[in-house]
Amino acid sequence: MKKDTLFRENSDKQDFLFNDQVADVFDDMLTRSVPCYAQVIDITSKIISKLVRPGDTIYDLGCSTGTTLLELSRRLSEPEVTFIGIDTSAAMLNRATHKAEMYSQGNRIQFIEQDITKADFTEAGVILLNYTLQFIRPPRRQDFMNRIARSLRPGGVLIVSEKVISHSPRLNPLFIDAHLDFKRKNGYSETEISRKRESLENVLIPFSIQENHQMMAQAGLTDVDTFFQWFNFASIMAIKG
Repeated sequence: MKKDTLFRENSDKQDFLFNDQVADVFDDMLTRSVPCYAQVIDITSKIISKLVRPGDTIYDLGCSTGTTLLELSRRLSEPEVTFIGIDTSAAMLNRATHKAEMYSQGNRIQFIEQDITKADFTEAGVILLNYTLQFIRPPRRQDFMNRIARSLRPGGVLIVSEKVISHSPRLNPLFIDAHLDFKRKNGYSETEISRKRESLENVLIPFSIQENHQMMAQAGLTDVDTFFQWFNFASIMAIKG
C-alpha cells in the first residue's frame, strides 16, 4: 500500500480529483483519514450477510478501489450473489480490477465505469454508498435517493456511510477537532491537513445525520436508522418496505 503524501509538497490550491495520483494512495488515505474504516466494512458485511437473498445483485456506487466489494465477495461465498462496482474514475477502477484479480475474485466482481447518477441498478438487493453521497451536489441528492429507492427490490437494503455535520454550534467544532486529532495521530502534518481541507472545500459537502435520514424517508425507504457513529462520521441503513 503506497503512502499518501499528496499534500505534503504541493502548495497549489486545486479541487480534489479522483485521478491517478489519488488512486495510487487512496487505500492509505482512507485508512488514515476515515475513522474506523475497516470496522465499518466489517459491520456492513455482517448486516448484508443477514439480509441478502440468493440471486441478489449487490451494487457499490462509487466503489473506488473495490475494497468493500472484495471483502463482501470473500464473506458471501454463495455463487448466486452478483457483485457490481460502479465509479466514474478509470484510475480507481484500474486498481479495483487489479486487486480483484490478485485475490482471485475477478470472476465474481464486475466493475463499470459510469456516472452513478445515470447508471441502471434496477431490482438491486443491496446498494452501498460508502463516502460517496457527500460528493454529489446537494440539489441533486434527493432525486438520486429517489432513484435508489425505486431501484431496490422489496426488502432491499441501502447502506450509506458518510462524513456528516452537526448543526449544533457547540458540538460541531468538537467533532471536527476529534477528526483532526485522528489525522495527526496517523502521521498527517498540519500543512497536509490544511491543504487537503482546502482541496475538498467545494467538493465534499456533508449533510447532518438527520438530513440524511429525512432524505431516505422522503424517498420512501423505511426502517431508517444509524448503526454506527464516530463524531462526524456515520453509517446509516434503510430498508425498502
